[in-house]
Amino acid sequence: MDRIPATRLSRLLTGWAADGPGALPRLLADALRELAERGDVAPGTALPSQRALASALGVSRSTVTSAYGLLEAEGRLESRHGSGSRLRASGAVGEPVGEGRLASFGTRDGVVDLSSGALEGLPAVADALDSLSGRDLAAALAGDGYLPYGLPRLRELLAEQYRAAGLPTSPDQILVTAGSQQALWLITQGLVEPGDTVVVEDPTYRGALEALRARGARLVPLPAYGSRSDAARATDVHDDGPAALARLTGRIRPRLVYLQPAVHNPTGRAMSGPTRRAWAAVLAERGLYTVEDNAYAELSLSEDGAPPPLAAQLPDGTTATIGTLSKLYWGGLRLGWIRASRPVIHRLAELRKSVDLSCPVVEQLLAVRLLQGLPEARARRRAQLRERLAAAERLLTAQAPHWRWERLAGGSALWVELPGTDAEATAQLARRARVLVVPGPAFSAVDGFRSRLRLPFAARQDQRDPHDQYDRLAAALPVLLHSADRAGPVR
Repeated sequence: MDRIPATRLSRLLTGWAADGPGALPRLLADALRELAERGDVAPGTALPSQRALASALGVSRSTVTSAYGLLEAEGRLESRHGSGSRLRASGAVGEPVGEGRLASFGTRDGVVDLSSGALEGLPAVADALDSLSGRDLAAALAGDGYLPYGLPRLRELLAEQYRAAGLPTSPDQILVTAGSQQALWLITQGLVEPGDTVVVEDPTYRGALEALRARGARLVPLPAYGSRSDAARATDVHDDGPAALARLTGRIRPRLVYLQPAVHNPTGRAMSGPTRRAWAAVLAERGLYTVEDNAYAELSLSEDGAPPPLAAQLPDGTTATIGTLSKLYWGGLRLGWIRASRPVIHRLAELRKSVDLSCPVVEQLLAVRLLQGLPEARARRRAQLRERLAAAERLLTAQAPHWRWERLAGGSALWVELPGTDAEATAQLARRARVLVVPGPAFSAVDGFRSRLRLPFAARQDQRDPHDQYDRLAAALPVLLHSADRAGPVR
């Protein structure tokens, strides 16, 4: 019988205590019942102990005890001596779901959302759209508009970008996708079979963890840039990532290795030159397939921009590199891509046809225009991020001097440590005060980093009003500080 960890269950219970009036036990029981009926938690799943779930949710043990009791009285929960309590449901079992990662998109009024680091769009998007005319579409109209590999001109421009960065690339090595998340999904579905071992950094992008878990991959975490969680230490990982990978491949052969070398989500770090060379040496020597996710590369704070792709240091045909325009320009521009060998691109394009025949052609024409102004867009976004980062650091230094974080190499969020404080419980308490924030375990394959929060610093509180400069972090910080004080230590 599978048991769901308390930290994972707490992330599935998004917004449960902020919805309407009522006693907490009843609200919690209702939320657990809804998870079971939707199939988000499969029938027969063993729930965490009352003490563990209470700690993760930041509530008293009696609240969880009462909620379990309500469900048991309804016949929705079955308790067995020695095996705990397991959910029962009348609904069908669905596919594995995410852990609330997309809950912030379309957030209700009155909620301060720090669960996403997405930025407002750059004016360049509107300018590029204004510059398009019917003549730009005329050539495309001569065809049927179904371009599963992408607009030829866009593929050529993206190939040029890679060649300029030192990675020889032809247009037929490019697959245009509906954002980087679709790119990641295609790679997961096309290159990973259920039960395959996949190496990930710890911590890493939670969208990748969700996609790989849904595929049934066996995740093996290695430290990201020298960072290790307590849970990772328990897996006998005692050194840096490349050395740990070399030792691991002496016992098993992973199907692939997933890395974020340019700008890492959630830590905001970037691989140094020596670290990149160390990873490349091990990956090349062991012949391991590498997925290089550079979705955040365009948010580098360096004047020199992101370094060349790691793939440039690896044998041809052993990598898939992910990129996107959505992070730099605007989340509403759903355009990403995969750079890989021709056979892999063909395989992923065929898979893509089953769910999505083509990205919109007009958006791809817009992307062609935007790529021509890439240096200016990078400079504008970099200046914006630096200004907002400086303001966020001043705010945290003044109001949360005991919190710790590292200087960013890029990205739109800080990876903050709350020394000795349970960040999972902090996030749950803040959620009940209508502040959404993501705790460290959401980014860990082994639920590590219990004292960490990812705090986006660059988003405005109301992006619908261009004159509103009051940032979300400033709006949320009093609630977060109060919640951290109530959360108690990591257990």
